[in-house]
Amino acid sequence: MADDEKKRLEEAKKAKQAEIDRKRAEVRKRMEEASKAKKAKKGFMTPERKKKLRLLLRKKAAEELKKEQERKAAERRRIIEERCGKAKNIEDANEAELQTICQMYWHRIYNLEGDKYELERAIEIRKMEIADLNSQVNDLRGKFVKPTLKKVSKYENKFAKLQKKAAEFNFRNQLKVVKKKEFTLEEEDKEKKPDWSKGKPGDQKVKEEEVEA
Repeated sequence: MADDEKKRLEEAKKAKQAEIDRKRAEVRKRMEEASKAKKAKKGFMTPERKKKLRLLLRKKAAEELKKEQERKAAERRRIIEERCGKAKNIEDANEAELQTICQMYWHRIYNLEGDKYELERAIEIRKMEIADLNSQVNDLRGKFVKPTLKKVSKYENKFAKLQKKAAEFNFRNQLKVVKKKEFTLEEEDKEKKPDWSKGKPGDQKVKEEEVEA
């Protein structure tokens, strides 16, 4: 009985190991197939194929651009014909026909100028209304619109102050320095009497004659 039990255990182990090996082989096979598929995908775009694809894309883009330009040119011609009309044959026209064509163009220009003036006036009115509404909205919100201020250089005030100080310094240097003469008692005695205190030139002679008499 013990031998049979051992045999069953060994067979179970072998079967389990065989199952594990089989699963590992399957996983390995799947991984190899996936790697082969990746390599095949990477090798699909060869340099020659890339070059051909690039040329085809450029050709397609050039064709699309040409079609777009033609479409825009046709649209432009259509709009010009609608607004200005077809070009008149001036070379084979006589004087009366030329006058008629000029009058027609003059009336067209006159009407267009009138329409232009009305449109500009309507635009100005709209702008004024928009500005008024904006100011009303700001007043309701309690916001104050800051006025646009001019940029002032911060160095201008410094230069102005320096120039002012330099002007004051020059003005002080140009002023004459007045020296006050200090008088002493001795200098007061030595001072000469003024001319008015001496009297007239004839007064001295009159005094001498009176003394002799």
